[in-house]
Amino acid sequence: MRLLIMGPPGAGKGTQATAVADHFSIPAISTGDIFRANVSGGTPLGVEAKKYMDAGEYVPDEVTNNMVRSRIAEPDAESGFLLDGYPRTLAQVTELDGMIEETGHKLDAVLVLTVDQEAVVGRLLKRAEIEGRADDTEDVIRRRLEVYAAETEPLISVYAERGLVVSVDGMGEIDDVQKRIFAALDDVPQS
Repeated sequence: MRLLIMGPPGAGKGTQATAVADHFSIPAISTGDIFRANVSGGTPLGVEAKKYMDAGEYVPDEVTNNMVRSRIAEPDAESGFLLDGYPRTLAQVTELDGMIEETGHKLDAVLVLTVDQEAVVGRLLKRAEIEGRADDTEDVIRRRLEVYAAETEPLISVYAERGLVVSVDGMGEIDDVQKRIFAALDDVPQS
């Protein structure tokens, strides 16, 4: 199963990605986790990515594309993967299409978690308190939501035209959302 998980920041993508990946025995690949690991490790990629992340902006395509290309080429992703946080731009959609085409496979579905924006702001502020995340101030959160609405949300239409979108209500208890996701995805044919 080759999946994307989409939704605004704070929609629960990271939480649900792990469960979905386990369910289908595929790796969950989160660009945010990879960026944060590089930031905490002080790598050159991390230093560059941190400037954008702290401002609530997206890391440039060339950096992100190379990272994703390398990751989905690893042996554990041969039978499938779940991408969380990629693609975020139309240019990245085109790049991902090429990456998957090179492997002789195709994308099976795009899982879209729908949520209430104000609830998302509350979720992210609470997470910032609990985890001490400096990148989750209210101004940065609202900027990230604006960037998502302008740059990433339009990609859902691209995937809808391809018949790949599976929308699931992302509000409610984690287990309830998970049940809705599995019910929706278990009917998707795999390539």
